[in-house]
Amino acid sequence: MELDIVELSRLQFAMTAMYHFLFVPLTLGLSVIVAIMETVYVMTNRPVWRQMTKFWATLFGINFVLGVATGITMEFQFGMNWSYYSHYVGDIFGAPLAIEGLMAFFLEATFVGLMFFGWGKLSKVGHCVVTWLVAIGSNFSALWILIANGWMQNPVGAEFNPMTMRMEMTSFFDVMFNEVAQAKFVHTVSAGYVTAAIFVLGVSAWYLLKGRHIELARRSIAVAASFGLAGALSAVVLGDESGYNATHTQKMKLAAIEGMWETHAAPAPFNLFGIPDQADRDTQFALKIPVVMGLIGSRSLTEELPGINQLVDEADARIRNGLIAYDALMQIRAERGTATPELAAQFEEHSGDLGFAFLLKRYLEDPRQATDAQIAQAAQDTVPEVLPLFWAFRVMVILGFGFIAMMLYFFIRANFYGMRFPRWALRAAVVAIPTPWIAAEMGWFVAEFGRQPWTVDGVLPTALSVSHLSVTQVALTLAGFVTFYSVLFVIEIGLMRKYILKGPYMDVAETDDWTRRHTDRLTGGRGYEPAE
Repeated sequence: MELDIVELSRLQFAMTAMYHFLFVPLTLGLSVIVAIMETVYVMTNRPVWRQMTKFWATLFGINFVLGVATGITMEFQFGMNWSYYSHYVGDIFGAPLAIEGLMAFFLEATFVGLMFFGWGKLSKVGHCVVTWLVAIGSNFSALWILIANGWMQNPVGAEFNPMTMRMEMTSFFDVMFNEVAQAKFVHTVSAGYVTAAIFVLGVSAWYLLKGRHIELARRSIAVAASFGLAGALSAVVLGDESGYNATHTQKMKLAAIEGMWETHAAPAPFNLFGIPDQADRDTQFALKIPVVMGLIGSRSLTEELPGINQLVDEADARIRNGLIAYDALMQIRAERGTATPELAAQFEEHSGDLGFAFLLKRYLEDPRQATDAQIAQAAQDTVPEVLPLFWAFRVMVILGFGFIAMMLYFFIRANFYGMRFPRWALRAAVVAIPTPWIAAEMGWFVAEFGRQPWTVDGVLPTALSVSHLSVTQVALTLAGFVTFYSVLFVIEIGLMRKYILKGPYMDVAETDDWTRRHTDRLTGGRGYEPAE
């Protein structure tokens, strides 16, 4: 792949987004887990729950601060690296981001200080309300950001203005309640809940293996297992909903994820395994499960799902249709307000495919001069790289079902076996700590890489969205971001490790006294021993 300005800009944004997404899932989930723990403390007045709240809140705080630091630079990139994108769709894309700052970020930023420094200054109920407001603010941030991102996947509630050469919002309601955005939001926050749950589960399991902070660890596992089981089930269900939405909003992405080159008679099979070959237009060694893809993609046994080759033919037709809209647009622009109604009607009739005509600008300045070969090449460009999409999706799905199994096991042990856990299960929980991040990054990759070659699906190609910068400028800033973010990541790991090793250090005397009396009452003085 040639690293031109477009590819370098994509690489830079991908790097910053995926670095940022190392912090986001844990922030989303841990904020809610901390709020749940404090709610239990308010209801029971048991000091161990207050200690749990403070301990996990400390780890949340470290992650929150570094997440904010890595997120701010991403918004600056829209103006620096993607200026034409910002100009073309800024009226729509900017609105959710502005609301996110005003409604969500200010909410969590305002109350996060009260959450950490309000102990003893606020009433128990008042402090609990503050903690919930931080959690709500964190999740509201995800909502508005994913509304903006969902619009890029399914651009509804907007239309192109030929006089301003920009997309303009026609319905904020449609943008806000975009089916893709809503499914992405619930799926993403559910993934965050699973990430936090496995993090809490793994750290707590390590404490039990070391024989430290037993009561805190056992109760943390009970909370994490219940919360994580609900989150894992939700993530799988809403992931399925996203696949169904793609059937009528992003057909090419769905076909690429499946490695489905030819249209299959309904109901289509699911490719459980295979090695997609983009050059030969075939998925080699395919292991198919009959009917399943038809049910996932269409919720029916009779609806046909188009393959990649058919979709390329449709893209060819849409490019040619878009050229009619482009020609009408150029005439309207030339006549500057004196265009005939017939010309305006011609543009309106074909304007839905204008973005496909823009695909040709990668090859020549005036798309109307394109040859049949160039149109065919532009149609082929609508196919993303299939192999990485195919396997990223399957890694995500395999891990997702693994999370359900893990959470179900610990949920049963916590609720029906007196919170006694075998050592092998505790060791597995520790080893599993990185896996939800892998699944989350794979999911983000599928969503964004699968949209190529579009910045806004069907509307604005990525090749047109970049700023007029030099390759050297972008390469230098890319190197700077990689260095800066790597330093932040090392700081994050170092701080998290430090405070995990340190363990809960607040309210120690009161909590230890209560824990000793409580454990003796339950075990007759035997203490806690992991099940063999």
